[in-house]
Amino acid sequence: MLKEIIAAALADYCSPLTGQQILDLLEFPPNDQLGDVAFPCFALSKTMKQSPNQIAVQLADSLPSGQWTTEAAGPYLNFKFNRAAIAEQLAQDGGARIPEIGNGKRVIIDMSSPNIAKPFGIGHLRSTMIGNALYNLLRKVGYDTVNVNHLGDWGTQFGKMITAYLHWGNPADKADDPIKAYLELYVRFHEEAKLQPDLETEAREWFVKLEAADPDARRYWSMFIEDSLAAFNKLYDRLGVSFDHYLGESFYNDKMDAVVEQLSQRGLLEESDGALVVRLDDEGLPPCIIKKSDGSSIYATRDLATAIYRQEQMGGEELLYVVGAEQSLHFRQLFLVLERMGYGWADQCKHIPFGLMLMDGQKMSTRRGKVVFLEDVLDEAAAHALRIIEEKNPSLSGKAEVAEAVGVGAVIFGDLLHSRQHEVNFSLEDVVNFEGETGPYVQYTYARTQSLLRKAGCSAGIPKELEAADFSHASGDYAWQLVKALLRYPEVLAQAAARYEPSVVARYLIDLAQTFNRFYHHEKIITGYTAEQDAKLALVQLTAECLEDGLKLLGLKALKEM
Repeated sequence: MLKEIIAAALADYCSPLTGQQILDLLEFPPNDQLGDVAFPCFALSKTMKQSPNQIAVQLADSLPSGQWTTEAAGPYLNFKFNRAAIAEQLAQDGGARIPEIGNGKRVIIDMSSPNIAKPFGIGHLRSTMIGNALYNLLRKVGYDTVNVNHLGDWGTQFGKMITAYLHWGNPADKADDPIKAYLELYVRFHEEAKLQPDLETEAREWFVKLEAADPDARRYWSMFIEDSLAAFNKLYDRLGVSFDHYLGESFYNDKMDAVVEQLSQRGLLEESDGALVVRLDDEGLPPCIIKKSDGSSIYATRDLATAIYRQEQMGGEELLYVVGAEQSLHFRQLFLVLERMGYGWADQCKHIPFGLMLMDGQKMSTRRGKVVFLEDVLDEAAAHALRIIEEKNPSLSGKAEVAEAVGVGAVIFGDLLHSRQHEVNFSLEDVVNFEGETGPYVQYTYARTQSLLRKAGCSAGIPKELEAADFSHASGDYAWQLVKALLRYPEVLAQAAARYEPSVVARYLIDLAQTFNRFYHHEKIITGYTAEQDAKLALVQLTAECLEDGLKLLGLKALKEM
């Protein structure tokens, strides 16, 4: 906001530079004593035929004052704002400062997408929570967001699962914990199949029956889905995630033939070793396989049908796929084939990649049974939070609920704090460490704002008299740093939305919490002097609103007490 104010003021004095060019040139001085914003005058030297130092002096004399004072410092023009006036403007603007970027554009977000009859591991956390944060964030800045859980509910693995269940399944095991029981069956199938190759044949036969709608095959398949969704939904409830649509891969089974026909009519299909492919040699990419040599469709065909359905039937103007970076080639092929099919909206399809969640430096594998259950991680994080509460605040009411919110929040924030494209080497010890730059630190800072407001009798929100506070009584350096941090929030939201990067918000919340805590420790807020206390409490309330909003965007709860 501060840069925007200065850019607008300089626009009439810095021709031929545009407002955006001026904005791009503006800097924050390395030392706050120099000023709040600095304009380097080098870019004007050639057109104005003066030295940058002379231009800085000339601009200092020409610019109107009021909201700021100016001072030429060599080739730089430094601006120092009227702190009270800016704080007052911040308080008055409130929610109007949220950028309106989306203009109602419908964005469909493909996220989470666990596989049926397989565990919801810690690796699934990334797609789920990055997708959820983008859903909230894009909606915040004016998009019409729709999220879809594209369940992995089809494929040859179901022939294997049916075979394994019939050979070794135990209804009692399934009753206790169906997903872990299914994982054990899936792992056992691959171990036994090494010794008994006929199991693979049996599994293929069962999948053929499933495709042919055999009643027994469909019954087992439906059982796997029902049990899996019940388990998944418990985890989604804990994570605070909901979906507008659950549409698994099987939903598109009857839509793939039309895609193949359309590709054929456009002359895009070629035969290659018995398979039908769309060649992408001119793009330096391997061919996109549409039908395998045995005539069966594969996931590229299904994903083409999915994209077309989402655009034509669900009204998606932009399609986002929050899927691991290892699928980048697939999505490049997918979007190019859509383009060659004549879909002008193909350039509005975007892969939002993220790095792998590793365990001991290696990729997790359900086939080998090497997976960390997300449920176990959340349980441990909540238990750790409860131990801390029992130690530091044993009289806190609703301890179990608070511990759950803090523990789950720690897991979510620990993932979202880092750039989504980075790999994450999972460590339970790191996840449940609540010290430093963590979700619990931000939650605790929010709880501290609520404690201050309660002490001042503002528990029901900020009183009207605080809205018109005299901010000249809260213009010290620590208060001013807090005001400047709060002013950055709209820019942070816009940047995070443009980059599809929740870590921008998470990092900002850490910075804001740290800035507030410096203000809290260096300034007496409950002073007893009405004018000063009102101004400082107004800053506390503005901070609380910003922290609460940011936490909710990322999927964490803002707790009034901890």
